[in-house]
Amino acid sequence: MDTLPVLASVLATRKPIATILAQAEGSEASDGLARSLSALSLVCIGVGGTIGAGIFVLTGTAAAQFAGPGLALSFILAGIASGLVGLCYAELAAMIPVAGSTYTYTYATLGSLAAWIIGWDLVLEFAMAASTVAVGWSGYAQSLAADFGLRLPASLASAPGRGGTIDLPAAAITCLLTLLLMREARDAAMGNTIMVALKVAIILGFVVVGAAHVKPELWSPLVPQNDGAFGAFGWSGILRGAGVVFFAYIGFETVSCAAAETRNPQRDAPIGLIGALIVSTLLYVAVAIVLTGLVPYKALNVSDPIAKAVDTIGLDGFGLLIKVGALIGLTTACLSALYGQGRIFYAMARDRMLPDIFARLDPATRAPRISQVSIGLVTATVAALVPIEILGELVSIGTLFAFILVCSAVLILRRTEPEQARPFRVPGGNVLPVLGIFACLALMVGLPGDTWIRLVAWLALGLAIFFGYGRRRLRAAAVQ
Repeated sequence: MDTLPVLASVLATRKPIATILAQAEGSEASDGLARSLSALSLVCIGVGGTIGAGIFVLTGTAAAQFAGPGLALSFILAGIASGLVGLCYAELAAMIPVAGSTYTYTYATLGSLAAWIIGWDLVLEFAMAASTVAVGWSGYAQSLAADFGLRLPASLASAPGRGGTIDLPAAAITCLLTLLLMREARDAAMGNTIMVALKVAIILGFVVVGAAHVKPELWSPLVPQNDGAFGAFGWSGILRGAGVVFFAYIGFETVSCAAAETRNPQRDAPIGLIGALIVSTLLYVAVAIVLTGLVPYKALNVSDPIAKAVDTIGLDGFGLLIKVGALIGLTTACLSALYGQGRIFYAMARDRMLPDIFARLDPATRAPRISQVSIGLVTATVAALVPIEILGELVSIGTLFAFILVCSAVLILRRTEPEQARPFRVPGGNVLPVLGIFACLALMVGLPGDTWIRLVAWLALGLAIFFGYGRRRLRAAAVQ
């Protein structure tokens, strides 16, 4: 008869920061995740995870349907919201430098039930983001192959609902990156750093070359007149566009997932988070300005808007280079998302929220192989079978929900753990975390109603799994 009180007690149990840090230090000394990453590695992980499908795929849709030439303003709004959240991530990652990211922060502030909910939401963010990027990768890869006369059968070229039976390239790239992530984190980070450098160089090339060919008249009016519906151009369109291109900023928080594998996390994690956001935002705004200055915004509703813009310049071979850059960018974004989800699963299994098998580390590489393989297989299946439109909407709202909890965690921990060392602290007291919460809520309001319904349905499914599976493990999920 005392089941309900015990259950309620376990659900409300918070995991003290001291316990989290002690467990991390103990595992590091024995068989935990290897600390081999530098600040530069973290910046590259953040940039690699951030600059992907957002800049190469969604920019055209956002300009053509919502923001018009004011697309750069949408990126600035989304960048401000991300910057506020990024500062909160930096404070938490430096204070709690362990695997788990938002899941771990929520466990320390709101208890085990809230931690499960956010962990389930992070599946929506990371795994679905990886699927979305893989589908975008497939589109660019097939376009590049077509330039050389190579084409897949239609049944293997896209998901059901888009004229095919299975998106084979999307599944293939997901599986290949999963194999890379089964190696030591340092090896994956080195490959990621090389690809990020190439990607940034190609994007800068587009900006420099494109700037010499822009037509300023295409920027007028900067904010097209509203069509009469919320989000259809006008300033509401700028807001709706910000909600859509917010997908472009998803990925920088992967840096916080890597904090447990960083040599000096108290210093390197804030540098990685803030550095990745600054680099990404500057590149996004520059690309948006050049893109809308090369092509009339209503003509940008295509799957490869940057390639279309390059075609207007008329430089032979440059379009091919852009497609290669897009493939590299999408590869690093998918790699970062898969990496982040694998570490989330590892952290949840370590806390007995998931089966213990997901917390096992390979003795040679000290990477969570089983967790990574499981995520890779599920992500490959989703990428092969689900259209990109549904995936993108789910990822955006799921991430915004997670970001609100990150900002809230900063406020709660300042009240409940005031003496805890904070190597980095968000400036301005509590003002910026509160602004971060409202900024994310504003972007969520700008998303369509059916996206909200999908979020509620996803969280409801997560709760059903938690209570269906977790009754036997609720006591073990509490602080030992």
